[in-house]
Amino acid sequence: MLTFFNEHHAQHAPASEPPERIDVVANEFTRRGLGRIVTPHGVPLTSLERIHTPRYLHFLRSAWNEWLSLDPRNAERDLVPSVWPGQGMRRDVEPDTFTGRLGLYAFDSTTPLTAGTWTAAKNGADCAINAAHALRLGERGTFALTRPPGHHAGADYCGGFCFLNNAALAAQHLLDDGLQRVAILDIDYHHGNGTQDIFYRRKDVLVASIHADPRTDYPYYAGHADETGAGAGLGVNLNVPLPRGTAAAQWFLALETACVKMAGFSPQALVVSLGVDGFSGDPRSHFGLASGDFLRIGERIGFLGLPTVFVFEGGSVVPELGINVVNVLEGFETAA
Repeated sequence: MLTFFNEHHAQHAPASEPPERIDVVANEFTRRGLGRIVTPHGVPLTSLERIHTPRYLHFLRSAWNEWLSLDPRNAERDLVPSVWPGQGMRRDVEPDTFTGRLGLYAFDSTTPLTAGTWTAAKNGADCAINAAHALRLGERGTFALTRPPGHHAGADYCGGFCFLNNAALAAQHLLDDGLQRVAILDIDYHHGNGTQDIFYRRKDVLVASIHADPRTDYPYYAGHADETGAGAGLGVNLNVPLPRGTAAAQWFLALETACVKMAGFSPQALVVSLGVDGFSGDPRSHFGLASGDFLRIGERIGFLGLPTVFVFEGGSVVPELGINVVNVLEGFETAA
């Protein structure tokens, strides 16, 4: 397993999203000797523009400096939106004021920008794209070990701790590299609304997600079972929302549903949004998966027989975090 590590991840360090998450995973990966850990080559902004809009990328790159120009004391304050467009409001016109632009590109108030957010997020995108490219160079499985995560970020908005959609960028790179069909499997506890939004009207990327029912859990407004795609993408989006308290047996039935859907799509490669917050000991989730279950998850993914990019998404800093993530990767490797 070739792993691309975001060595700049700690530059994004809001109190709500602790930097040590991926260090815990990296330490467990190294302890088990599962493969090499390398740093990515930088990719051009044009690669990011294959998924994200240029004006959104420009805002992310320039937001912190503009924030400081408004008041030097802002250096001590994380940047959080206070207003954003609601129902019936326009998103096509970019406001002149900084407050308005900040809200235009966000859908919640829980995703603060910091001095190093752009550097961390861009290096994370580099990890994901490098991991995808490595598949085309012959690797069977690769891992983008990065934060901030990505699956809540859309083409032109951030939210849910996410700024750039790493899984979407990996999938798009595989297509740009010559593939015709790619699947994304999202197993994070929370629905990846940004990934769904990006590909919802496209037929070349199947998005399958197993997650908590949005009637009770974040992101609340996406992830229902009747969201199956639109236009050319009709039938190419699968949501399997599960109730709080779901035990392993029911969760694995959902995984089998997703695997059957993917098999019918006949993808040439797979991207996995790897969240392990379905763990029973995760304080932010309400599923009943045990550490051993993550080994089984990796095995089932491996049995699909697809070149696979794993992209790290969610998981609270609990003692089992590294074990659970690396269990998935090890299970995948043993299914070779």
